[in-house]
Amino acid sequence: MGTADGDGLREFYSAQQPRLVGVVSLLTGSRAEAEDIVQEAFVRLVPRWGKVSRYDAPEAWVRLVAVRLAANRHRDRSRLTGLFHRLPREQAAPDPAEAYGGDLEQALAGLPMPTRQVVVLYYVCDLSVAQVADTLGIAEGTVKSRLARGREALGAALRSDDHA
Repeated sequence: MGTADGDGLREFYSAQQPRLVGVVSLLTGSRAEAEDIVQEAFVRLVPRWGKVSRYDAPEAWVRLVAVRLAANRHRDRSRLTGLFHRLPREQAAPDPAEAYGGDLEQALAGLPMPTRQVVVLYYVCDLSVAQVADTLGIAEGTVKSRLARGREALGAALRSDDHA
């Protein structure tokens, strides 16, 4: 990578990293985990920067990688949680859902990962239904139904906290 490429990558990283960490934080519920995921996405970008930098929206490539990494971690964690649920109750870790509070990040964390991805990409990243569908490799109808379920679940969760 030449000096110009390196400078361009540094500028791109400086411009995109904070926003992407914010987006991924909403997906994971953890800023520290989001920082790790975003860092990994940028590490994967480095050898591809020459090609990705010529894309119309190189930030979409990094965002897609980060969203997929977050989904993979969530899936791996879900498998691990399933194993813990098989332990006798006194050995199992406390269920994070029992500690549910009332803010938006916690409400998002209560959504299934596929629904959470759609909600965050649509509302936080301001992507269209078609762009969300393309990013996640799903049908536009699936995006719409997940958005509807996400809005309903978030509304119920946030309303119940207002009355608690």
